[in-house]
Amino acid sequence: MRLRALLDTDALGLRLLGGEGELDRTVRGVMTTDLKDPSRYLSGGELVLTGLAWRHDAADTEPFVRILAGAGVAALAAGEAELGDIPDDLVLACARHRLPLFAVNESVAFATITEHVVRQVSGERAGDLAAVVDRHRRMMTSGPAGGGPDVVLDLLGSDLDLRAWVLSPTGRPIAGSNLSGPLPAADVCARLAAEHLAAARTGRRGPHRVLVGTTTYSLFPVHSSGRSTGASRDVRETVLSDWLLAVEADAGDWPAERLDLLQGVTQLIAVERDRRDAARTVRRRLAQEVLELVQTGAAPAEIAARLRVAAPVLLPGLGSAPHWQVVVARVEWNGGEIEGGPVAQALLEEILVDPLSTGAEHSDRIAVAHTGEEAIALVPLPAVSSEPDGSETGLLADTLLEAVRDPLSAGLNDDGRLTLGVSAAVHSAEGLRGALEEARHARRVAAARPGRVCAAGHQELASHVLLLPFVPDDVRRAFTARLLDPLREYDRRHRAELIPTLEAFLDCDGSWTRCAARLHLHVNTLRYRVGRIEQLTSRDLSRLEDKLDFFLALRMS
Repeated sequence: MRLRALLDTDALGLRLLGGEGELDRTVRGVMTTDLKDPSRYLSGGELVLTGLAWRHDAADTEPFVRILAGAGVAALAAGEAELGDIPDDLVLACARHRLPLFAVNESVAFATITEHVVRQVSGERAGDLAAVVDRHRRMMTSGPAGGGPDVVLDLLGSDLDLRAWVLSPTGRPIAGSNLSGPLPAADVCARLAAEHLAAARTGRRGPHRVLVGTTTYSLFPVHSSGRSTGASRDVRETVLSDWLLAVEADAGDWPAERLDLLQGVTQLIAVERDRRDAARTVRRRLAQEVLELVQTGAAPAEIAARLRVAAPVLLPGLGSAPHWQVVVARVEWNGGEIEGGPVAQALLEEILVDPLSTGAEHSDRIAVAHTGEEAIALVPLPAVSSEPDGSETGLLADTLLEAVRDPLSAGLNDDGRLTLGVSAAVHSAEGLRGALEEARHARRVAAARPGRVCAAGHQELASHVLLLPFVPDDVRRAFTARLLDPLREYDRRHRAELIPTLEAFLDCDGSWTRCAARLHLHVNTLRYRVGRIEQLTSRDLSRLEDKLDFFLALRMS
């Protein structure tokens, strides 16, 4: 805004005392001060408001005005409440330094002037930024433009003083501004993603406001640029794949112009999202081709040839074909009217990215196909090393979902499930068919478990846990009731803790001393409890068969 506009606003109570020829100066901000030397707080273009408390006599005036002029402030406005008329020495000093001077009527609060200037300047900046965003969006739509969404987030930080980040549906950082400062903590990002997904599932329109600790965030959905927010598609088809723009501010009282600006920013980010999805097409096609060869029983040589083509695309610079793991995922919605394969495909591409990585490019090494209701990932491993215990490194089912479980549970709500299975690493094309079946078996084990988001790995297929999920429910209930209900009833009536004692005794391989030490009991007390267990169940815990029956009953209960 211009200084001239301040004089045209009667409510501000400003009277010009000097500097008529400088009224076209631009005001970029406002600062109130009574310091003798406020230079450290000035950046240029400010309207400086002062109550003149810094002035003890005329000798103080010249240094103060010289500091303001040197800092490039737009004008000085002095209040009349303290001294009445503005001193002549101040009027003369401002004239010498060509610094416009206003008198502020004692009936007008400095806060009124500050609020007016900030509102006007902010609106003009938003208009300028909107033009920049629109220009950048057109550039990115027509062809590659440098910077991507980071550039626009920088503009939000510099022009509107907004800290903002782009997050994936699981809370993984995709983009951020250099001016936004450090990223929120990983648990905060996951919380924001969960709140966004939960709000999207209820059909609420963005932005969604979330209070985390003492900080308020406003969450703006980033929809695909190829569809509008009012499209008739079921929200469950896209909710688990849409990005979000998280702004550290409360958008509840924003004017419509600023909200429109942020919507424009999300549209620009959506262009980048669509470009990334287009880049995934090649990797998806490679995975689809390998999957079809494996499922149709193609010759290992033909599969190996296809893998040699895939390796340079997924792992640039790698000299030889890597080892591979197969991951199978399935998303199932109640009612079954929504195809789960594409949803699982997009979700698996996100889950397999290292949760500590940032940006979209870290997903470039993942090839995911979908067939029917399944999504199947072909994951290359540059090298497979062995741990000291002989186990091989690679993807582990029990850690794969740790960082994403809460956000995905919110997105699945009460009518969806995600189950996931992970194979062991294979070293050749001949092993891929077995790896695919292994991953599918592991996913079925995960599906038999309670919870919205479950995973199982190949390690569990050589254990009793592979068999337990497939025991019919009525058989499980009868078996566990016969063995454990007498102990539960006794514990309920006598608080004897027979069930915890049985679990500890089996976990200690029947060792009296180790079990007594774990439970902080005397060995004789432990022997009494075990004897009571045997008496109530008519079993003998010195026999392997009875130990095994108790072990399985506890696992199935």
